[in-house]
Amino acid sequence: MVLTGLEKGYVQVYTGNSKGKTTAALGLAFRAMGRGLKTYIGQFMKGQKYSELKSAEMCKPYITIEQYGKDTFIHVQNPPLEEDVKMAREGLEKAKKAMNSGAYDIIVFDEINTAHFFNLITIEEMLEIINSKPDQVEVIFTGRYAPQEIIEAADLVTEMLEIKHYYTKDVPARDGIER
Repeated sequence: MVLTGLEKGYVQVYTGNSKGKTTAALGLAFRAMGRGLKTYIGQFMKGQKYSELKSAEMCKPYITIEQYGKDTFIHVQNPPLEEDVKMAREGLEKAKKAMNSGAYDIIVFDEINTAHFFNLITIEEMLEIINSKPDQVEVIFTGRYAPQEIIEAADLVTEMLEIKHYYTKDVPARDGIER
């Protein structure tokens, strides 16, 4: 028997400097699909053609992913441009609209913590999402550098801690594993 709908939605944060934040959110979406729940994933600062985009196509109508970024990375050495700010602002409005649409049980604001770190999204906007989310909607914030205010406002916080990573041995991102 497939059950649908959440009685109560909570706020989860996946943060930290290690691999696995987006992967955890995608795993939650996949698990939710098994119960008939629908997930919207808005990916801030991402425009690369990650494998999860193809996977989400196979999981329609249960998992929807939209990207709000260019196909290049933003770094401290490569700071955001006006176009990056515009894409994040438009993406924020799309994700909030999805959250309030009644069409989704789970909304993932993927890399929103990092978007905040690069001044694309304000802490006030993040807190407004938490404070205005419908009761039956689960909200997930992912990305490094989760602000302390978000950690305090969340119901569940998981920090991915890097202990060892093969990137240090110059292993490039692999299709189907990191991208």
